[in-house]
Amino acid sequence: MPDRAYDVVLFGATGFTGGLTAEYLVANLPAGASWALAGRNRTKLEAVRKRLAATDPTASELDLLHADTSDPGSLRTVAESARVVITTVGPYLEHGEPLVAACAAAGTDYVDLTGEPEFIDRMYLAHHATAVETGARIVHACGFDSVPHDLGALFTIKQLPADVPLSVRGVIRSNAMISGGTLHSGLGQMSRLRQMRTAAADRKKIEPRPAGRRTRARAGAPHREAALDLWLLPLPTVDPQIVERSARARADYGPDFTYAHYAGLRNPVLLAGATVGLAGFVAATQVPPLRRLIGARIPQGDGPSESRRARSWFTVDFIGEGGGRQVHTQVRGGDPGYGDTAKMLAHAAMCLAFDDNPPTAGQVTTATAMGENLIRRLTDSGMSFTRMSST
Repeated sequence: MPDRAYDVVLFGATGFTGGLTAEYLVANLPAGASWALAGRNRTKLEAVRKRLAATDPTASELDLLHADTSDPGSLRTVAESARVVITTVGPYLEHGEPLVAACAAAGTDYVDLTGEPEFIDRMYLAHHATAVETGARIVHACGFDSVPHDLGALFTIKQLPADVPLSVRGVIRSNAMISGGTLHSGLGQMSRLRQMRTAAADRKKIEPRPAGRRTRARAGAPHREAALDLWLLPLPTVDPQIVERSARARADYGPDFTYAHYAGLRNPVLLAGATVGLAGFVAATQVPPLRRLIGARIPQGDGPSESRRARSWFTVDFIGEGGGRQVHTQVRGGDPGYGDTAKMLAHAAMCLAFDDNPPTAGQVTTATAMGENLIRRLTDSGMSFTRMSST
C-alpha cells in the first residue's frame, strides 16, 4: 500500500461501542502508529479526544477528520488518507455502503461490526470486484459477530486430521445483554427477509465455488449435545455464513466441510421457551409498531455500565469431528456485546495494518485475511482459544 497519513482511522467514535474502540486503540496501538478520529460532528469528536487525553496525553494531538455518510467526497478523503478504516456506524444497511465504496476504490482496508447478512451480500455484489482490483481487504463482522465463531472454527479444524471430511458444531453461551447496535441491526434485517433472500441468491449466482471441494453451513435442529451436556437451539445469525466462506477460501478445511451454529441451554424447558421466543421475535419484526417498541428497549448508542460489562462473559464451544476423531475446543472472553467487541474490532484493524498476513483482496473473512495472526493477538489480549478434550 502507498504511504498514507494514518495507519488507522476510526469512524464512529462518538457512539458507545465506537468510544470503547477508541479507548482500546489509545491504550494498545504500537508506539509510533498514526491514527485519527472521523465523524460528522466536530464538537462530539473533540469531546472524545478530550476523554482519551485524560488517560493518554498524546491523544490530545489526534487529528479529527470530517466524515459523513451523506457526503461521498468526505468519505473518499478519509479512505485515501488511511491504511485501515474502522467503522462502528450502523445499522449498516442504512449507513454502510458509501464507506465500503470509498475504501474499495481507494485500495484501503476496511473493518466493521455488521452482523447483517443482506448488507454483506450486497457489498459483495457491488464492491468485491473493485476491491480485488485495488487490493483492498473488505472485512465485515469483526466483533462478536463473527470473530469467535470464525476463528474458533479455524482453531478447531487445526486440531483434526488434514484432507478428510470435517464437521464442526459451534455452541454459544453468555450472560451478557445484547448491544443496542446489534438489536437495531437485527430488527432491520429481520424485517427484510425477502430482500435478504434475494441478495443471497444474487450472490450465489456469481460467487465462485472451490474446485473439487464442498463446504456447507446447515441450520440443524434442536437437540441435546451429549459432549457438552447442553440442549442446542439453532441460531439464525450471520455466523454460519461467515464460517462457511472461510472454509470455501481455505483448503485446510478439507475436501468436505460442514458447520452448524447453536445457542446452548441447560434444560429442555429453556429450549422450548427460547424456541417460542425466537419465533415470536421474528414475527414481531414484521409489524412496524412492534419493531419500534422492541427497539426502544435498548436505544442505539447506549450501553451497560462498566461494572455490568465487567461481569459479562461468553463462551463458544466447538465439537469437531473427522478422520475418526472428535475434538472439543472453546473460545472464552469477557463482555461480548461491548468490551470484547471493541477489542476484537481494534485488533482486526491493527492486524491488517501491522501484521504479515496471507495475500488476499476483496471481501474476505477474518479467518481468510488474518487467521492465526488474529488468534495470536486476541490470545495475547486475554481471550482464550483452548482444546478442552480430544478422542
